[in-house]
Amino acid sequence: MTMRHPPLSDAARGAWPAYKRDAYGILVVFAGGIAGYYLFPDSLALLTRIVSIALLVLSLDLVVGFCGVATLGHAALYGIGAYAAGIVCLRAGITDPFLLVMIGAGAGAVAGIAMGAVLLRTHGLPQLVLSIAFVQLVQEGANKASAYTGGSDGLAGMMPAPIFGVFAFDLWGRSAYLFAIFLLIAVLAILAIVARSPFAMLCRGAKEDPVRVESLGVAIRLVLLRMYAISGAIAGIGGALGMLATQVVGLDGVSFELSANALVMLALGGVGSLYGALGGTVAFMMVEHMVAAINPFHWMTVIGGLMIGVVLVAPRGLAGGLDDLQRRLFGGKSETRQ
Repeated sequence: MTMRHPPLSDAARGAWPAYKRDAYGILVVFAGGIAGYYLFPDSLALLTRIVSIALLVLSLDLVVGFCGVATLGHAALYGIGAYAAGIVCLRAGITDPFLLVMIGAGAGAVAGIAMGAVLLRTHGLPQLVLSIAFVQLVQEGANKASAYTGGSDGLAGMMPAPIFGVFAFDLWGRSAYLFAIFLLIAVLAILAIVARSPFAMLCRGAKEDPVRVESLGVAIRLVLLRMYAISGAIAGIGGALGMLATQVVGLDGVSFELSANALVMLALGGVGSLYGALGGTVAFMMVEHMVAAINPFHWMTVIGGLMIGVVLVAPRGLAGGLDDLQRRLFGGKSETRQ
């Protein structure tokens, strides 16, 4: 006897291909991560650093690309996650990597709520200025609270326990890199679900037409604050991962420079696209690494030229450019946003 399945609704028919694309995208990222392990065994520390910063750029995309918040202070959430994990590791003796990541995520989420509560009271240029003030305050606070943060010397000497009690953080960074890939895949899977949820659509609606969304009885600020908390948690995970990989936490982790670089990476990859955020981070940091090795004084010139070229050729970033190319070759609708 043949079993007949009930017909799918239009929403379900539209959702399944989208989730299949996400599954393929995550599979490609996983395959690329594993390939990097075997192809670049001497550069695993750099690759782990790229993953750590990619988590920061992904978190930035949630508030910039989905909510339309103007910010140049997102590194504060990354650094707070790193400091929280480092302080707990040194002072409380908590060394389990998964627990330290959760502590970083929690600290980042709390900081995200605090930052969002301030920034979401304004729009445009004042919002941008407030975000810069926030990251400067956090950096200055970390510098002054030297009894806990080490001040300008930073924190060092953290000794995280082996992953699952077996895989120790070795000098070559093999365990740290595989742990980073695991975290990245887990975060991507969660964000893929969030990005296609009605909650994310509400955030995009608040970004495009806040008056209309508010007229529906939606408290926009609370909605955006929830996204800020999620974003802070992701940034905190990135910070905790950086602490675990390098076992050092410094003031550069809460710097305005890191915030600005993260925004450049996001613009380079494509605002509003999770995979664009990843691609922009990899492109920026690989170019930075290669050019800085050749000329450590003028590598920003190359980055500036690269940004001008991308903006002129593909205003929606690398992801948008690839999307346009795909539509020209094969037709179909734009899939840059997810």
